Amino acid sequence: MNKRFFNMIPSPDVACILLYGEVGDKWDGVTDADIVRELRDYESLYGKIDVRINSIGGSVYAGIAIFNALRESKADITIYVDGVAASIASVIAMCGKPVYMSQYARLMIHNVQGGCWGNKEELKQTMEHIEQLEETLADIYSSKTGTDREEIKKTYFDGKDHWLTAREAKDMGFVDGIYDVEEAERQDVESPDNVYKLFMNRMNNNPLNNDKQMFEELKKRPLFANCADSASALAVIGTLENKAGKYDTLKAENDTLRQKLKGFEDAAAEARKKEIDTMLENAVKEERIRPADKDTYRALLEKDFENASKILEGLPRKKMISDGLDKNDPENKGAWEKEQENIRERRYGKK
Repeated sequence: MNKRFFNMIPSPDVACILLYGEVGDKWDGVTDADIVRELRDYESLYGKIDVRINSIGGSVYAGIAIFNALRESKADITIYVDGVAASIASVIAMCGKPVYMSQYARLMIHNVQGGCWGNKEELKQTMEHIEQLEETLADIYSSKTGTDREEIKKTYFDGKDHWLTAREAKDMGFVDGIYDVEEAERQDVESPDNVYKLFMNRMNNNPLNNDKQMFEELKKRPLFANCADSASALAVIGTLENKAGKYDTLKAENDTLRQKLKGFEDAAAEARKKEIDTMLENAVKEERIRPADKDTYRALLEKDFENASKILEGLPRKKMISDGLDKNDPENKGAWEKEQENIRERRYGKK
């Protein structure tokens, strides 16, 4: 009986391949023969196949075989990186199908690794063989991201392991989205601007593309699902180009409005700060609070100005001598002084 790696999802149209484990390891990992055999068995039975990856890598040639099988499959395939897609496993993820990562997953890229035992010619041949493989892998990464092949080699084939978060991988074009964040994040990959840029990057940077191949790639995307031929697909591309231009204009306008709004918010914040400073100074002057309490009341005012200001205004202030004066008397005479004047008037007459 063949070893199988499918976990059946409860739907009549969906199957799942788990690429969990070392690539090419027939004992604890996944082999190219098993994966390709299962893919061929099921691609005609299921309308959709999900491939989920959690692998540290393994055999380069086994990985390339799986890469090519997924790339050439006529099934609707989506790649998911659940844990890690390292080394050749990251190459498999670049097979040209939509690929999504968990926000907690990692993608790792590095030089091809290998070794041999023999004379200097045999060692030299092994070195040349590794360099040729790196050229091939650089082409694959370049085709997915739209980055120049030499730039890929310079950045990632420098003898170090390069670990990318899901956000970094998405920003660099290695993956199309992050599957366990907000739905808006997933939808962003299908925005007119992103689809147009992806199309132009692949057209300009992958010399292996031809009209038929590009059309087949586009047909896998929802925006082009109803296109009957390459001409209709190009019409959609033209529409996307126009929308992409409008997108840039709207984005610029939005950035301008954001800057203006920030200016208003900063001005309002500064005005509120001055108002709070004045309130606190008056409260200290009237001895409603102690100078040492200013920071406490400032924090309250900054958090809930309306209620904190009512509390502050309601605090009793120190009794002032002037408070005992009759505010309606222009001479500010007290009751006792007025009574003395009345006595003098009755005794001596009014002056």
